[in-house]
Amino acid sequence: MKNNSKTKHNFLRNRRQEIIICLVLITATLAVYWQITNHEFINYDDGLYVTENFHVQAGLTFESIKWAFTTFHASNWHPLTWLSHMLDIELYGLNPMGHHWTNLQFHIANTLLLFFIFFKMTGALWRSAFVAALFALHPLHVESVAWVAERKDVLSAFFGMLTISAYIIYVKKRSLLTYSFVFIFLSLGLMAKPMLVTLPFVLLLLDFWPLNRLNFALNQPSASQNSNLIPLILEKTPLIVPVVISSVLTIIAQQSVALKTLESFPLQTRIANALISCISYIGKSIWPSRLSIFYPYQGDFISLWYASGAVLMIASSLFIAVITSKKYPYITVGLLWFLVTLLPVIGIIQAGDQAMADRYTYIPLTGIFIIFTWGGSDLLKKWTNKKIVPAILAISVLLVLTAQSFLQATLWKNNITLFENAIKVTENNWLAHNNLGIALFGEGKFDKAIYHYKKALNIKPDSVGAIKNLGAAMFDKGNLKDAFQYFNKAIVINPEDFDAYYRIGRIMERQGKFNEAMRNFAEAIQINPDYAPAYNEMGIILAQKGKLQKSNDFFLKAIQIEPDFKEARDNLLILKRLMQQDEK
Repeated sequence: MKNNSKTKHNFLRNRRQEIIICLVLITATLAVYWQITNHEFINYDDGLYVTENFHVQAGLTFESIKWAFTTFHASNWHPLTWLSHMLDIELYGLNPMGHHWTNLQFHIANTLLLFFIFFKMTGALWRSAFVAALFALHPLHVESVAWVAERKDVLSAFFGMLTISAYIIYVKKRSLLTYSFVFIFLSLGLMAKPMLVTLPFVLLLLDFWPLNRLNFALNQPSASQNSNLIPLILEKTPLIVPVVISSVLTIIAQQSVALKTLESFPLQTRIANALISCISYIGKSIWPSRLSIFYPYQGDFISLWYASGAVLMIASSLFIAVITSKKYPYITVGLLWFLVTLLPVIGIIQAGDQAMADRYTYIPLTGIFIIFTWGGSDLLKKWTNKKIVPAILAISVLLVLTAQSFLQATLWKNNITLFENAIKVTENNWLAHNNLGIALFGEGKFDKAIYHYKKALNIKPDSVGAIKNLGAAMFDKGNLKDAFQYFNKAIVINPEDFDAYYRIGRIMERQGKFNEAMRNFAEAIQINPDYAPAYNEMGIILAQKGKLQKSNDFFLKAIQIEPDFKEARDNLLILKRLMQQDEK
């Protein structure tokens, strides 16, 4: 009777501790991130995903849902990410508060899931709580949470956590039903972001530790052990199916736009940058300073010495992990978790112009947190048996991280604070100069904007974005000759730039050269048949020429492509009045 009472008491005490830990994790996360609900959209990718995406702004309609599953827009196939943005439009419209709040909710959910995952696997309540707290409060994770366009990070991680949770249940109760949930959650996660392609390997790592399903020691000769590695690998084989599908779709989506050629990014440079980035991520996990939304790619300026040093550090770390795998298996699991989950975004297959990105650490950094937590605990046990010392150190670390994350999140208030910081903490950041120029231009500070556009071009002369932004600035100032030269230069760099043709058409239109304007608008439409502004301008010119029926057709086409295109709708109403007057 006493044993039952004691067992019940321990159960209730543990349950209370779990609830308190969850409440503390939620409160601390809200303390850092609640401010982002008052932040603005960012002019870097938020337009691509929300503010300039009429498919998303249509909400959850049959056509928009169909588009989400069939489009490669934004150089990705991630239908669940599109659906989540569409749902936000249904709930909040274009109020950035709601979109930020959704990101924050997913981050909180991911934090709690991570806590329960490690607690269920290890039974170590406080160490599991510390890993979750590091995940919740680390400054490197601010980018994924504070940036609306990075919904794919927090959403894919959510399904990744559910995949691991389902796998833990499957390990305890092996059946087709429990395995099917692992398969389904992984598939859903890949439909949010293909970052999860390495998750089956993570499950194999968890088999080694802490699930202890794998009878295998890396530092022992294979002949001396009875390994069950092959059966556990075969167990993961069905999970390769969604991984392969996602990988193929991602390559198809990115090859025409985002993927860089070996000519622009040589393989040896990519490898060197990847190695240095791995060490940089670890360094920033320990000392998270000088964080930026964009880190410029150094290209040929990458030092061979730095790359060689990175190789030595990574190889040494792996060697230590191997020789200590039996006594300290969490080092092996943590290090391989970090390196393997980072592989899809490390830059060997280069997509985009960034050298590295804070958002890429959202899942991989958990491996480093495992090493810090379990390694720190074992280390402190050798020095002291008192629990108060580890507690004080853990709280101190978390308080410092909380303060840093709060300040980092503050920088995401608007475009100006964000990109001014990027310019401050990095060198030759052409993208930050360009986007700061866009923000300043939007506030009517034209001369300052032009200054930053030119700074961007001084750093990266072939930056089409900066070239076109300078052209737009000149157009608005009435300097049509310079505007034409800039947009023409953009076409020379990228002959498929339909927007540049459209802009030249606007210049011709303003100069009264309507036939030339029509040719440029037609070229824009030929390159991109769904470019509504070009149809609208064609309709305006045709109306001025008295070709009202053709003009009507072009306005209707613009509205068909982009139903909320107000200017085209207004033009159509004016045209219909003119047509009615002609009939009378």
